[in-house]
Amino acid sequence: MKSLTPERIRNLAIIAHVDHGKTTLVDQLLKQSGCFRENQVLDDRAMDSMAQERERGITIKAKNTSVRWGEYLVNIVDTPGHADFGGEVERVMKMVDGVMLVVDAYEGPQAQTRFVLQKALAAGLNPVVFVNKIDRPNARPEEMQDAVLELFLELDAKEEQFDAPFLFGSAKEGFARNRLEDEGFDMKPLFEAIVRSVPPPKVEESDEFRMLVSNVDWSDYVGRIGVGKVLSGSVKIGDPIWRLQDGSRPEKGKVSKVFEYSALATNDAAEGVAGNIVGIAGFEELDIGETLASSEDSETLPFVEIDPPTVMMSFSVNDGPMAGREGDRVTSREIRDRLIREARTNISIKLEETGESTEFNVNARGAMQVAVVVEEMRREGFEVLVSRPTVIKREIDGRSHEPFETLYLEVPDDAVGGCMQSLANRKGVVESISANRGRTQMEATIPTRGLIGFEFELLNLTSGEGIMSHLFKEYRPDSGDIRTRRTGTLVSMEKGESMTYALRNIETRGKLFVGPGEEVYEGMIVGENPRTEDLPVNPTKAKHVTNHRAAGSDKSEALTPAIKFSLERAIEYIAPDELVEVTPKTIRLRKRILDFTARKRESKRQMS
Repeated sequence: MKSLTPERIRNLAIIAHVDHGKTTLVDQLLKQSGCFRENQVLDDRAMDSMAQERERGITIKAKNTSVRWGEYLVNIVDTPGHADFGGEVERVMKMVDGVMLVVDAYEGPQAQTRFVLQKALAAGLNPVVFVNKIDRPNARPEEMQDAVLELFLELDAKEEQFDAPFLFGSAKEGFARNRLEDEGFDMKPLFEAIVRSVPPPKVEESDEFRMLVSNVDWSDYVGRIGVGKVLSGSVKIGDPIWRLQDGSRPEKGKVSKVFEYSALATNDAAEGVAGNIVGIAGFEELDIGETLASSEDSETLPFVEIDPPTVMMSFSVNDGPMAGREGDRVTSREIRDRLIREARTNISIKLEETGESTEFNVNARGAMQVAVVVEEMRREGFEVLVSRPTVIKREIDGRSHEPFETLYLEVPDDAVGGCMQSLANRKGVVESISANRGRTQMEATIPTRGLIGFEFELLNLTSGEGIMSHLFKEYRPDSGDIRTRRTGTLVSMEKGESMTYALRNIETRGKLFVGPGEEVYEGMIVGENPRTEDLPVNPTKAKHVTNHRAAGSDKSEALTPAIKFSLERAIEYIAPDELVEVTPKTIRLRKRILDFTARKRESKRQMS
C-alpha cells in the first residue's frame, strides 16, 4: 500500500435515529472492505462496545473505526443520537469533513436525528444520505427522499449541502444503489459516493505537528490516550511533544504510543500523518479540548463550546440497613475515584465535592446520562444512593434563572390532547404544531425541570409510540412550582420479611412495589399512596395463628404483581426527600431519613 497522504483520507461521521440501521451499516462496510478474515466470527452491532449500548440499542460514547477501500482510508465516527449525549456530538464534528445520514425507508427522519444533523450542517459538513431498509414490505423510499430534503430546508442547509447524493439499499442484505431501479449487489456505490462527496481533510501546509484532542481514551497499559485529527505535520513514537492549553504553562512530554483505529481494533501505528484520526499516549493528564504540538510556541486550537450541564444529582454512600450485602465496592473513596474516572473521559459530566465526605454532586445534561453511569457502576459491583435530578439554576441580574429547552415531540393524533395537558402542567408552551399521516409534530419550550420524568409519562400517554428529543435553549427567569408527581408513598415502619397477609391489607391502600418474601426495612418505600401524603405501613405483619379455622378461610385471592422500576424510572419517580438505593442485584426506593420520628421532626422544621 502506498504511503498515506491527506488526499486519500476521508473522515466521516455517521448519523441515524435509534434502530435505523447505523451500526449494521458500519458492520457491512467493515465486512465488504475485507477488514475481517474469512473465518472471523463477527459480533452484530460491532461498534456498540459498551454492554449497555447493545442492550439499550443506543450509542452513548462516540467511537471511531476505519475502513480501507482501494487506496482510500475512510475513518468512520459513530455519533450518539440521544440529546443527553450531545456533548459527544459537538466534539465529533471537529474531527470529520462530512456526514452520512442513515434514514429508515419506512419511518423517515425522526426528531432525534434533527439534533445531530443541525450541528453537522451548522459546522458546514457535506452530507451523504443512505435510505436504509428498502427491502421492507412497507418501505416508502421516494417519499423519504423528499422528507430529508424538507428537513435540510428547515435546518437552513447551504446550497451545496442540498446537492447531497442519495443512495438506496439495505444494510442487513449488504447492498446500495444510486437509483431505486438499479441492480444492487454490494456497498460499492456507497463507498464511491463517500470518496466523491466528502472532501479530503483540510491540513495546514506545515511540517510542525498539531492536533486538537477531541476524545480521550484510557488504556490500563499506557494510561490516557488523546484521540483527534492531525491538522499538520506527523508524529512518531519517541517524538518530544507539548501539551498546550489556554491559561496554563505548556507541558513537555514524549510520545509513548501512536494508535490507528482500523476495523474494530486499536492498532499500534508507526506514525500519525496529517488528516488521519489517531490516538497518542504520553501524558498522565490530558483533557478534551487541549492542543498537542511539536513546539511549545504553537497556538492553541479553538475548541467547540459545549452546552452547559443543566441537571445535578447527588451520589452518596449507602447507609441503609442492607448496605454491603450485595456489592463489594461501597466506600466513599471508591465511589469518588470511579466518578473522577468517568468525568475524565465523559465530557458532559462534571463532579463537584459537597463538603460532606460521603456525598458528591454530579452535573450532567440529562437524567439519562447519569443513569448510564449509575448502571455501569452497579455492574462493576458498586452500591450507591442516588437523588432525584435537580436543575442547576443561575443568578442573573439578581433574579433566579433556570434552564429552558426546546422540545420536539412526535405523537399519534389521538394522544395530542393528553400530551398538551401534560406539557401545560409542566409549564411547557407549545410553539408550533403540524399533523401528517396520523402523527402530529409539536415543538415546545419547556423548563428543564418540567422534562424530568416526562419521557415515561409520554410513553404512557402514547402507548409507547411517542418520540421526543430536546435541546438546551437558554436560561430564563424561574417559572415557579412544577409538580410532576401527584401521589404519596407507602413507607415501611418495620425491618424484616414482607408477608402476603400484610401486603393484602396494604394493597387496599395503594399500589405495591414489593412482593411477598422480600426483605424490607424502616423508611423503605413499599408502594404508592393515591393521596398526596406518605402513609406508614407494616409489610412484615404475620397472621396470628389460632386453633379455629373456618373451611376455605385460607383460600385467598392472589396479590396483584408488584410494580418493578427500571433505574431511569426510579430516579425520575422519587421526590426530593427520597433516594434510590442501587446495588448490583436490586433497585430500592427509600426515604432520605429512614427513622419515622426524625423524618416527622424534619418536615415540621421545614414547615416552620
